[in-house]
Parts: sequence; structure tokens; C-alpha cells
Amino acid sequence: MAPVIKQIEKQPSLKSIICVTAQHRQMLDQALKVFGITPDYDLGIMRPDQDLFDITASALIGLNDVLKKERPDIVLVQGDTTTAFIAGLAAYYFKIPIGHIEAGLRTYNKYNPFPEEKNRHLLSVLSDFHFAPTEWAKSNLLKEGVSEENIWITGNTVVDALLSIVESQRSETEIRALNEYFRMRYNLNLQSAADRRKLILVTGHRRENFGVGFENICLALKEIAEKREDIKIVYPAHLNPNVQKPVRSILNNNQNIHLIEPLEYEPFVYLMSKSHLILTDSGGIQEEAPSLGKPVFLMRDTTERPEGISAGTVKLVGVEKDKIVKNILEMLDNHSLYKKMSKAANPYGDGKAAERIVRILVK
Repeated sequence: MAPVIKQIEKQPSLKSIICVTAQHRQMLDQALKVFGITPDYDLGIMRPDQDLFDITASALIGLNDVLKKERPDIVLVQGDTTTAFIAGLAAYYFKIPIGHIEAGLRTYNKYNPFPEEKNRHLLSVLSDFHFAPTEWAKSNLLKEGVSEENIWITGNTVVDALLSIVESQRSETEIRALNEYFRMRYNLNLQSAADRRKLILVTGHRRENFGVGFENICLALKEIAEKREDIKIVYPAHLNPNVQKPVRSILNNNQNIHLIEPLEYEPFVYLMSKSHLILTDSGGIQEEAPSLGKPVFLMRDTTERPEGISAGTVKLVGVEKDKIVKNILEMLDNHSLYKKMSKAANPYGDGKAAERIVRILVK
């Protein structure tokens, strides 16, 4: 959403009122700092051991007060989080038009990803402006009865955000600062000429992978690290206890695996740029990594972003240990396959999605 907020600031005819729920406090604050955004309202709903009932109820009650006071002309929401769905629902209760950014993503499996699949589907039912990232996303909305005149293909704003950060990291001063940050804080030498190991970046946080899924992922990473001395795995582990427990119990004490805390956006983008390939269950990384020429192996059974698979930038590997190991070892050794994936064009946008969205709003 940050690129959209920045574009709105350039329009004298528009005013943005920014409300955050702080569903994930630490990660939110990191992102706000990077993009220089100060919310007008911060609901601060995060609580220890919160579940979907807590998030849903707290967000809806908090947004009631905000919308009652501000009465905006439109409410913009992005993505498929519970925060996004509840913001759309709250706007609907006040009969305020809703603009859904990143509309039309689907797996058509109501429990995978859970609860995101139904969050975005229900948002589409409620929304008035549908900003679809791709033609495929638009086709999903049309199949579901959304009027074509209410759908715009814009690309995805996540690519805008990524490219703005990449541009800011081109100077030698910034590169030195980032390399020093990783060396001092995590004992990672990303620019060391002596360390020629290939960097595998891992992220994982999906609710549907909790339990056996994350155990399998960790066992796969352990086996890869033990079989290959020419790689180093860097895993910024999500703070959720359902992630931390298997990660720490299975992957601790392996010299080829670096378990670090979740990164702020700027150093994370730099780490992506330095990686050889990426293993993830994330949605956004499927769209970001191709712009950096990084092959993505998706540790999920389904994806709402099949364009990456069709384009050849993403490969679905699920959460079976042996399948993950097989695919990563093959990619490490097959140079032509690596080149094919890394050179594939990013189907998710050109970095101008926010400009298109704001242009539509001004009209």
C-alpha cells in the first residue's frame, strides 16, 4: 500500500487518512519506518496468542470508530489479510465505496491458504473498485460476476515498492552499509570474495503449514545443508511460535544454516538480491523475486498466483521433504534450468501500478 499512499500525496485533489490495525506490530512498524509513513489511526489490536476471532472482533470495533468519525469517500484495502477483509466489511456497513488493491487472486480451495482465500473472495463481493494485478486475476473476477467496467488491470503495487527500494540501494555507500549491517548483526559476509557459497534464502509463515508442514520444511533444509557444502541457508524466521518451535528444534547448530530474526524491508530486499534462489510459502515474494532474477520454489500445495508458474519464475514444490530436497539439489546443479528461471520475465508488473490506481481514483 505504501506506493499508493505516496502517489496520493502527489495529488492536490486527494487526501489520504491512514489507519493500521497493527495485526503484526513489529513487522508493521518496520515497514512504516522504511517508507516514512505515519498512520493517522493505529488500532494496536495485537495481543499474545491472538486468534482469528480476536483479530476480527478487535479490528471491526476499532474501525467502527474511525469510519464514523472520518466518513471517507472511499476505503482502499490491499491483499487478503483479515485486516483487509474486516476493513472492507466495516466500510460496507457504512455504505462507503471500497477499492480492493490486488483483487482477483484465487486458489478456489477455501482452506488453502486459510483464511486468506475467503478473505479476498469476500472482499470481491463487497468491493466497488477492483484493481487486478494481471489478466488472469481479472478473468477470475469476471467468472464470479463482477462487472468488467469495475475492473482495472494495474500490475501489483508490491513490485512498485520493491523497485523503489532496489533503486535506493545502488550507491556504494548504501551497499557498504548493508554489508556491514549483516556482518555485524548476523555474522553474514554477503560480499566476501573468500566465501563462494550460494545463498539460499528461506521464508515461511503460512498458517496451513503449521505442524507437520513446517517440520517437513525444516527437515528438508537440514538435509540440503548436510549434503551441500557449497551453500549457506539464511532463514529470517517468523516470530509466530508455530514457526519458531520447529525451526529452532530442528535447524539449530548447523553451520550452513543461519537462523536470524525477521528483517526490516530494506535489508530483506538486499538479502533477496544477494540470494541464489529463494524457498518460500509467501505470496508477495512470488511477485518480487522475479524482478531480481531469483528463481522461487514455493512450499505450498496451491497458489493464487499461477502466472509465475506459467512464466517459469516460480515452481510449486509443496511441503513434502523429499520433493523439496530433490528440486533444490537439481537447481543447484542444473545451470541451464537456473538460467531459464532467472531470466524469465516478471508477469506481475512494471513498477507503475500505484500510478495507475491513483489515476483511476482521480477520474
